[in-house]
Amino acid sequence: MAGGRAPWGLIGEEDEVRFAAAAQVAAAAGWRYMVLTGWRRQVLAGIDALSVRRRPMTDPLGLERQLLAAVSRRPWRFAELVDQTQVPAVARTHAVHLLWHRRMAVDLALPFGDETWVYPVEGRDDG
Repeated sequence: MAGGRAPWGLIGEEDEVRFAAAAQVAAAAGWRYMVLTGWRRQVLAGIDALSVRRRPMTDPLGLERQLLAAVSRRPWRFAELVDQTQVPAVARTHAVHLLWHRRMAVDLALPFGDETWVYPVEGRDDG
C-alpha cells in the first residue's frame, strides 16, 4: 500500500493481501494505485455546510445572477465574491446554494470559509 501499513482497525489482513495484489497489477499496467480509508475532516465539514442550502430558493433580488456574472469574470475568495453583489449578507446564502448545485465550483482541500476560492464551472455559461 502507498506509504506503508494500513491505518489500524480499518483494513484487515486479507484486505492487505488483496490490495497488494491490486497494486502489483496496477504497477504492471503503469498506473498509480492507492487505498483511501476516509475523507479529510474538512471535506466532510464543507459538504455539510454546502448541503444546508440544497433546497429550492427564490431570488427576488437577482443575487444569483450577480454572483454568476462576477465569478464568470474571474475566481474570487468567497467573501470578496459576495461583496460584489448589492446585498452581500443575503448573497452568502445564495452563493452556498449555487455551490451546492454546482453552478459555481470550490476546492474543499482546505476548510470552507471566507478565504475559500470560488471558480466558474468549466463549460458552463451562466453569466
